[in-house]
Amino acid sequence: MFPEAMDVASASRISLPPKHTIMSGTENLKSTSLTQLHINLGAKMVPFAGYNMPVQYSNLKEEHMAVRNSVGMFDVSHMGEFKISGKGAQALLEWVTSNDVSKLVNLQAQYSCLPNESGGIVDDLIVYRWDENEFYAVVNASNIEKDWNWIVKQNEEKGFGAEMENLSDGMSLLAIQGPNALKTIQKLTDVNLSEIEFYHFNRGTVAGVEHVIISNTGYTGAGGFELYFANEDAEKMWNAIMEAGKEFGILPCGLGCRDTLRLEKGYCLYGNDINDETSPIEAGLGWITKFDHPFVNWEHHAKIKADKPSKKLIGFEMIDRGIPRQHYPIVDVNGNNIGEVTSGTQSPSLDKAIGMGYVTSDFAKTGSEIYVEIRGKALKAQVVKMPFL
Repeated sequence: MFPEAMDVASASRISLPPKHTIMSGTENLKSTSLTQLHINLGAKMVPFAGYNMPVQYSNLKEEHMAVRNSVGMFDVSHMGEFKISGKGAQALLEWVTSNDVSKLVNLQAQYSCLPNESGGIVDDLIVYRWDENEFYAVVNASNIEKDWNWIVKQNEEKGFGAEMENLSDGMSLLAIQGPNALKTIQKLTDVNLSEIEFYHFNRGTVAGVEHVIISNTGYTGAGGFELYFANEDAEKMWNAIMEAGKEFGILPCGLGCRDTLRLEKGYCLYGNDINDETSPIEAGLGWITKFDHPFVNWEHHAKIKADKPSKKLIGFEMIDRGIPRQHYPIVDVNGNNIGEVTSGTQSPSLDKAIGMGYVTSDFAKTGSEIYVEIRGKALKAQVVKMPFL
């Protein structure tokens, strides 16, 4: 995905096989370049963000623990990639994102969000800087069209004059995650991976594939790298990494354990924990909301910060037996509604039920007693500091 004028971007416009649409029952779903491989491996496939994606291969807990303890690999080629370049690129990104793009140096990435004009979030994303005139943005699969239209609108209305190109259909993305991810990939490249710092990236040849973007990022909290490259090399790359990771017990991993892994680390999921109506300040994302530069609707979020938010995103552990799920009500000891669960699961690493949700600020303090309504019963839980693990 992120060529510095390369050659992957040009190729994606000219000769790469695009992600294509397949029929699944009555539903039109897109596939990645590896969809058939996942099916051949026996993965359980589900519709996700308009794609036919593997939710698990064998056992969710086994895949989860492989990532936590060794190494696992995810096909996340459904994600979107935009190239934003030209003299107006940095100014545009400073306006549309909440974080401070001006602090980035070459070959550095930054987690951020796209605030909307009504007080919520269009999407969360990662911004990559090649140089002062060339940036890339990685966005959520379900929001590719929405994000593209939003950034284009801001570019045109504010007159930034940045050049934009949607590379999403031409690129594949593999996330190799876990403590043995570096050792696995290092077998396949001459790039010294230990020199790529967290939230930095580089490019090089991996498994004989040239111009691969190697990014020290991920959504599991277990360490590892994300590799961006042309669709036509996807199966070759997948097979090479699986072979290199054999000695570490590498497993293919589905979206099921991707969710449990991110939740254990308290990472927000767009559509669950953040959305078009939540402020990053309410979501505990003040660290990516910098008020030293103006951005879309910045005054609204600055006021929430100054006045203190009326609700906050919290993490909690269940004390009574029960698994919290999205939209379950959160109540106080007297049964008064004080919030709602946004994410929840049985943590494979901790062997206990955990969740995230919004509650009124009075109940957001660590140690607060709350109750989650599960199948008509108010079950006791306790607010805890995140990450859970």
